[in-house]
Formats: sequence, structure tokens, C-alpha cells
Amino acid sequence: MGTSVRWSCFAALFSLLFMGQVWCDCTEENVGIEGGHYKLTREQQPGSMLIYYCPEGYFPYPALTRTCQKNGAWKPALKRFPPQTCRLVECPDPSVLEYGTVSPPQERYFVDNETTYECDSGYTLRGSSRRVCLPNGKWSGSTPICSRDTGHCADPGIPAGAARTGNLFETGAMVNYSCNNELFLVGSSERTCLQSGEWSGIEPACYYKHTYDTPLEVSQAFGSAIKESLTTLESVNDVQGERKIRISKNGTLNIYIAVDISESIEKEHVTNAKDAISKLITKISSFSVSPNYELLFFSSELSEVVSILDFFDGQEVNMKEKLEKFTVKAEHTGTDLNLAFKTILERMALIKQRVGEKTFEQHRHAIIVFTDDIYIFGIGAEIYESDLKPLTAGTGGNHFFKMKDITNLQETFDEIIDEEEVVGMCGLHKEYETAEKDSTRKMYPWMASIVVQNEQTTKTCLGSLVSPQFVLTAAHCFTFGDRPENVVVEIDDGNGRIKRVKTFKLHPKYNINAKAKEGVKEFYDYDVALIQLEEDVRISSAVRPICVPCTQETSGALGLVGDSTCKQQEEELLRTHLEKLNFLTKKSSVVQEKEVHAKLGDNRDECIRHALEAEGITTTNPKIPVTDNFLCTGGQLPFRDHIACTGDSGGAVFKNYKHRTIQVALVSWGTQNLCRSGSLLESTKKSRDFHLNLFRVVPFLKGILGNDTQDDYAPLHFLST
Repeated sequence: MGTSVRWSCFAALFSLLFMGQVWCDCTEENVGIEGGHYKLTREQQPGSMLIYYCPEGYFPYPALTRTCQKNGAWKPALKRFPPQTCRLVECPDPSVLEYGTVSPPQERYFVDNETTYECDSGYTLRGSSRRVCLPNGKWSGSTPICSRDTGHCADPGIPAGAARTGNLFETGAMVNYSCNNELFLVGSSERTCLQSGEWSGIEPACYYKHTYDTPLEVSQAFGSAIKESLTTLESVNDVQGERKIRISKNGTLNIYIAVDISESIEKEHVTNAKDAISKLITKISSFSVSPNYELLFFSSELSEVVSILDFFDGQEVNMKEKLEKFTVKAEHTGTDLNLAFKTILERMALIKQRVGEKTFEQHRHAIIVFTDDIYIFGIGAEIYESDLKPLTAGTGGNHFFKMKDITNLQETFDEIIDEEEVVGMCGLHKEYETAEKDSTRKMYPWMASIVVQNEQTTKTCLGSLVSPQFVLTAAHCFTFGDRPENVVVEIDDGNGRIKRVKTFKLHPKYNINAKAKEGVKEFYDYDVALIQLEEDVRISSAVRPICVPCTQETSGALGLVGDSTCKQQEEELLRTHLEKLNFLTKKSSVVQEKEVHAKLGDNRDECIRHALEAEGITTTNPKIPVTDNFLCTGGQLPFRDHIACTGDSGGAVFKNYKHRTIQVALVSWGTQNLCRSGSLLESTKKSRDFHLNLFRVVPFLKGILGNDTQDDYAPLHFLST
């Protein structure tokens, strides 16, 4: 196989003398990696990139990637010695500490190696006294510094793997940094002691090619604290600290996004980049903010998919639609990142010309680039072999980040858009699982578990936090004679998991025996209750309320501007005759999400007729047990819905809308008892569930949650109509 490929390429090159340019495919012979695997971006065609992958804590050596050249050869060339293998991650040498000792002294330091630091007599240690070499090629903690701190500025230290010139720390004094051996400098190579006592620029660090940044590190360096108008603080001078995306209340946020689509980029990475951009747009829109966007795809040529000038012209721009329609074509070859940046700068200049210099000062600009040679956010291996290195390192204030994998980007965007400043906004949540122990809580931060225990029975239900002091659940979770002391609510807000109950109120029209004479043994209309806690829960990114219908907060989540109405909200959330909704099931600490489809309009009658098959129902009219106050789900056509189980009662039936969760109903009753609590079971052909539609009980919710005549709790703002 390999021989025929070589002769084929030889023949092609020979024909070059007579016919002109001919490109040759590369061979996969001997391209494997010991201990890992590889991928090809364009099979074996010229321009294809061979990307090596290793397990966590290891990196590909001697090459991270290889590129197929037009002559059919890989660059860098394949060699038997040293063979391509996965090597243990190495961290930069920490033995650069001045006026102190590093233990243990080693020639090289690898992942999981631990070091300790002590200062000589008369010197004080700042930074970490103990550090561990991490799987991303960095040391844990902060740079240890042994200093007497006698200058105007504190000793700036020497990062692992670096060398520093300059030992005067008075105002105006400068220090310079360089990296040793095969390391690259990231941050400021030159720093000046300022009058304020701070050092200019960004603290330098030395990276190996295999070093990468975690989402948390990126967020801490490039983070932003976004309030409802995306307003944050910004550093007023060029001193070390967090970079903030800032927009004043009277200002404008302009976001420029550029995606590399050259032949060296895997199609999968382009797809993932588009997905990450879509999620970022959704994420920002959930804060009722409307930034202006520039969206570019670039190779050696540029495709401007969305022009930021259209926003300034007042045109309606469907970002997601334009993003989805764009496809990469065969002619997208080569790469010219300078062209992308030149276009962005030109757009900035035109905006400044249009709005005027004074107004332009209120504009804030965020630039995000997806490429294998990257500025700001990097995805890929050969990130440092780039003409952009002068932009991202040295004396400038630009920030340079390398992500190990594009799948980290959504987590990174969530960290950058710091929600701690807007934790009170209803419905905000994480859309993915992480390794954090409170990951599930952050996905469903409004979820509550309810236990009602008296001398005769113990009932467990689910509920939803709808304000810091109220939990919404089903009325049938309670029986006559239950008192607040019989009820506990479980929400782990960091101040204890068990919450004591002050009182609870059932809908005044709820009466389980109301239709007994009409052939309905148990009647669940108006099956809704509100539990008031003795104290407010502590709101955080892991514990915050869900949005409920007909409130001003929900209008904001839906992007309904001006004088919106309750009807508009219902039409937006329940717009089709087969509306996809979700609810939760919980067993022990395991929480799972169920998917169902509410049968509305012409589909409703067929759905509710199965109520007549439920135990205890003898009427022939399904509209007696299933009033217009219920949504109907279940069955197997046209979708196989999940079925509600014992213990799911009272839980929120919700819809995720632009990164916000809005509750439209609550789990009430069903025709068949098919499963116990915590089961993820599909419906049978005839099983149906009925969920109380919250749009039908708004007066009850408003009378309690919107009560502005009391001082015990902050009321929700319900719509007047």
C-alpha cells in the first residue's frame, strides 16, 4: 500500500514537468502514536492536518500535529527516532525562586509532582508555599515570591520557567522577562512600577506547547460581571487584574466573532464553533440585552455572514438563521487572520464615523476568534506557531488563551458571563453537567423536595422555588389536618438542606371530593399550593427561582418588550398543538429529566379521553375529570412520552427558552400508576398524565406572590391583564 502511494506521487511529480501543478495525497503509514490516537481533518489530502490525542496528563511528542504538504510529505517529517508517543505532562522549572529554596530539587517536574517553598532568613514568602504540577502543564496556586518588599512596588516575582532582569522596584523602574528552553512567554515581557504602587501589564507565565487554560482560568482573567444591562466595572489603567467586558447603561456592546474555516480546521470543529456561537448568542439574549454582532468566516478569503453595520441601520438580523445556513466550501483554503482583524478594525472605524467620537467612547468591543492559531480563545494544537504571537504576548495588554478542547467553550462562556450579579433573575440555569458536586443543582436551581409527615402517612413530592421564600407544589401533597410543622422542604442553599415551613396555602377551589357524585372518585382541579418558608433561601447560581406565568420577570425572559400581556406569554410558550415540555424525577440524590408533549388544540380531545380508563372514574364524559385547567401528555404517538411516577407530583412542568426556565404547569395526576419515584419510564399506548396549567390559576398565585400590602417578603410583579 505504502509503496504504491509513493510511486503514484513520484509519477505525479514527474508529470509536473509536462502538465503543470499536481498535488499528492499523504500516506498514513507510520503516523500512529503510542499510547494515544489521531484524527485527520481532510483524510490524506494536501492541507489536511494530522492531530494527535493523548489521555489527560499526557501530551503528544515530538509533534502535536502534522500537516500534509502538496508534495505528499508530512510536515514536520515522520521519524522513527524519536517515535511519536504520549509523554507525561511536564511543568516549567520552579527553581527560579530568588532568596529561597524549592523542595525537592529535581532536573524536571512532571504531572502530580509536589513542591514546597521556603524563604531565606529575613525574607517573607508571598504566594503559595506548596504547589502541584497539574495535567494542563501549569503549577497550582500562585507564584511564590521571597521578598523584603522595600520598594514602592512589591517584588513582582519570577514565574516558573522564566528569567527576569531588573531588581529595582521604585516608581518608573522596569523589569523584563524571558522564558527558558522551549517555553513561550504569555503575558507582559516588560512591566513598569506605576505611581499607584501597581505593576503595569499582565503577570507573565511560561507555557510549553502542551500547556492549556481551563475555563475557570479564562473566566478569572477575561471575566465579566453582567448585570441586567451587562454593566460592570472596568480597570481604569493598565494594571494587573481581571479584564471586564463592560457596557454602561447608556453604552453599546459590539461583539465581533471570526471563525477559521481553512483546510487545517476539522469540519467537526467548525460545527462545534457554530454551536458554541449559537449558545453564546442565546446566553447573552437571556439577559434582555441586544448587542450588535459582526460574524466572519475566514480562510484566505473572507465571508461576512453578518455585518455589524446592519444593526446600526436598524435592520432585523436573524443571527442564528444566518449562522446555520453558512456552509464551508472546497474553495475555502489557506488562512489569513490579518484579513479578519483588518475587517473588524474597518467596521469599528465606520461605526465611530457614524455615531461620532463622543458616543463611540461609550461603546465596548469584545472580539472572539475560533482558529488553530488563535487570539483570545484558542482551540487546537499548534496555537503558538502564529504570526499573532506579538499580539498576545510581550508588552501589550491583550489576553491570550488556549483551550484544550472546543467542548469547554460553553462552560467558559458561562464563567465569563458571571451570573452572581444577577442570581435573582428567574429561570437562569446551566445547560450541561460538570464535575462539580452541585452540577445538578445548577441545572435545576429551582428544584425542591417536599416531605409531609404525620402520624398516619408520609408523602414525598417535588416543588419549585418561585421566590426566595415560596415553593410551588401540588395541593394533593397535603391531607386534612396537616400543619406547617409536619412539612419540611429540602433545598441545599449552603445554609443547611432542610428548610422549616412557616405556612402553606392550598387553592381555595381545590376539593378532591367535589365530583364524587358525577363519577370521579378523586377530583384534582385547582391542584396547586404555595409553601411559605420561615426564612428566605440564600440565592446563588445553584439556588434561584424559576419563572412563573404572567409576571414582569417572565416577560423579560421571553423578550416581550413594552406592555406585554399574560395572553402573549401563553401564546409564546404554548404556541403549537404538540408542545415539547419537561419535568423532573428524583430518586435519592439522582435527578433525571423527562420529556413529554402537551397535546393542545385539535390533539387535546384524543388525549383526554383516556382519562375514562383511570381507576375510580365511572363517568363517560372525560371533560368532567379533565377540566380546561389541565395539560394532557403521554402516549406513544407521534412521540413516546415519558410517564409521571409516584413522587413526581408537584414538580414543575417547564420549558427552556433562551437559557431561561419557565414553568407552565405542575405534575398533578395520571391514569396509570406505572412506576415508583425516580424512574425514567416511557408511557404505554393508553397511559396519560394531566398537569395543572399555571396560566389558569394566576389569580391564586398573584394573591400571594404578588401581595404588595405586606412587609414579610418582596412581591413578584404580576401583569395587570
